[in-house]
Amino acid sequence: MGRRRDADRITEPVDTGLAELVPDPDRSGSWTLLLDGAPQSHVDLTDPTHLEFEYVRRLAAAIDLVAPAGAPLRVLHLGGGALTLPRYVAATRPGSTQRVVEVDGALVELVRRALPWRADPRLKVRVGDARAVLASCREASYDVVVADVFAGARTPARLTSVEYAAEAARVLHPAGWYLANVADGPPLRHARGQVATVRTVLPRACLVADAAVLRGRRYGNLVLVAGRQDPPVAALTRRAAGDWFPGRVLAGAELDRFTGGAAVVHDDGAIDSTPPPPGIFSVRR
Repeated sequence: MGRRRDADRITEPVDTGLAELVPDPDRSGSWTLLLDGAPQSHVDLTDPTHLEFEYVRRLAAAIDLVAPAGAPLRVLHLGGGALTLPRYVAATRPGSTQRVVEVDGALVELVRRALPWRADPRLKVRVGDARAVLASCREASYDVVVADVFAGARTPARLTSVEYAAEAARVLHPAGWYLANVADGPPLRHARGQVATVRTVLPRACLVADAAVLRGRRYGNLVLVAGRQDPPVAALTRRAAGDWFPGRVLAGAELDRFTGGAAVVHDDGAIDSTPPPPGIFSVRR
């Protein structure tokens, strides 16, 4: 099956499904990447600091706040998509060392060709399995690990367990941070389980999301920030409240109540994350 163009849209089969690059009608030079119809990334090739997706802005806010502004960081990105967040970090924290792990080699080549990122010898993209690459990393070699891995709009089971979380904690500097995009819907069993699981190894945490998602009223993205020291809750709360789509931050006793005694997930009982409801995704084409 060959590549085809329909106006400016690009559609191409990749290793994990059918990729589409859809131009943003409101922003010249901006594109949305979809995989089998599910939005994966939005990038502005002229302004990498423009972040269209709500959960990406929350991940970026965490990265902005966990270290002094502009200070270089060592960041491991599990899941690449169109490299929205790596482009942001490169622009806002020059000199950062970044490693991006993406399982879909054909997708990497499509993005490299159609949505090229700025040349930076410190930004390396590796095709591989996220957990296998994580296991190969040196202890305390990263300041931030970002987990944003989806297959068929679901996080694979092998990236939801305490054994996986322990590997992420191992490669983090003692003052480092684990950031995860957790997608879930009512009754939020997956999200509660992920908070309980990650806090087993990185106990100081907070959760950022839309209030309706946190209350279990609709499906959406929740951003987990976890480490070995207290996260910047007050600053994250201000950023979330001032977003285009205001969000809430749960920490301390509120986060304990949210978790509600959820069981820690182990490899032998792990399952893929909750699938999104049918018809939830729609992108202007």
